[in-house]
Amino acid sequence: MTLIESSPVRTDRVTSCAEAPRSHPRPDGADRYTISEVSAFTGLTAHTLRWYERIGLMPHVDRSHTGQRRFSNRDLDWLGFVGKLRLTGMSVADMVRYAELIRVGQETFEERQELLERTRRDVLNRIAELQDTVAVLDHKISFYADARTASERV
Repeated sequence: MTLIESSPVRTDRVTSCAEAPRSHPRPDGADRYTISEVSAFTGLTAHTLRWYERIGLMPHVDRSHTGQRRFSNRDLDWLGFVGKLRLTGMSVADMVRYAELIRVGQETFEERQELLERTRRDVLNRIAELQDTVAVLDHKISFYADARTASERV
C-alpha cells in the first residue's frame, strides 16, 4: 500500500473552529440539553463531560436557574471536534491549550494552525506505520493460506 500525501484544504472563510455543522437533535434556540442527554448523544459519560468542564476543555457551559448544566448545539459541535482530536492521539494538554487559544481570539490563529498541522503530521505518520503493519499482516495471511493449500494437495 502507498500513503498518498494530501494537502490541507485552504479557505478564506473564518467561521467556527468546530467540525462542519451536522444535524442536531433540536433546532438552535431550543437547544438546551441536560448532561444525560449530551451523554446519550455523544457516548461520553457525565463524569467525562464534568471533567472536560473542570480542566477547561468545555468552559462556559450554561446553567439553569437550579444550577444544572445546559448544553447547546454549539457545545455538541465542539464535543464532536474534541472527539476527532482524541482520535488523532492529541494529548489532553494540547486539546486544552487549543481551547485556551480559541478563547484568546483571532491573534492566536497562527499558533492554532501550527498545533493542528503538527497533529496532522503525526496522524499521517501513524497512517504510514499502520499501512506498513497491514502489509506485514497481508504477507503472513498469504503465507498461511498458501501453506494450507499446499498441505491440502499432499
